[in-house]
Amino acid sequence: MKRRKGTALELEDKIGYQFKNKNLLLQALTHSSYANEGKKHGRNNERLEFLGDSVLSVIVAKHLFLKYKDIPEGELTKLRASLVCEKALDVFAQKLGLGEYLRLGKGEEMTGGRSRPSILADAFEAVIAALYLDGGYQAAQKFVLSFIPENLDVKSANQLADYKTTLQEIIQQNREEKIEYVLADEKGPDHAKVFTAEVLLNSNVIGVGEGSSKKQAEQNAAREALKLMGYDF
Repeated sequence: MKRRKGTALELEDKIGYQFKNKNLLLQALTHSSYANEGKKHGRNNERLEFLGDSVLSVIVAKHLFLKYKDIPEGELTKLRASLVCEKALDVFAQKLGLGEYLRLGKGEEMTGGRSRPSILADAFEAVIAALYLDGGYQAAQKFVLSFIPENLDVKSANQLADYKTTLQEIIQQNREEKIEYVLADEKGPDHAKVFTAEVLLNSNVIGVGEGSSKKQAEQNAAREALKLMGYDF
């Protein structure tokens, strides 16, 4: 039976997986701007995005560990970063046509939310979490690996390595040091939010950054920390 275009059922066909709990997929496609608008008080995809981020990292790390047996830890870290960053997830989401299926509030819809990289990347991670909860690790892994290139260029991945990865590599040279990222502020309407993140080294703030997504804010915080440490970007 042909699915109606732009529906969650059509997306199931694209993914190649039929959800037992359809509400999980619907939640994964629901942006906070839609859930918060008017009388629509359903769940949005932020909690799923949180889980999907971790599931994605495990799947990619395991895949790289098993496939590239002669690559050292540092290079594997950069490869993983190049595959789980917002830029990569935006590309994956566009290949899937994910923006077509999102449920957005009117303001987000009018300002191009369906093609906004941060929204697409978050939704992609939410779909991973929905698959994981509904079908287990194998379902999520099959989905993720369908987007991973057969052969990865380590040199290209090094160029794509993000500021967070670079900072982590520097800090982890001393095993006693620990960094973490904290969301310090969130302001603005749903379709134009500005996030402020802090990066802490052993509980001391070493960088602050702003961005239109939490991930971008963390990247900018890491970049500021690297600048303060004498690295020029």
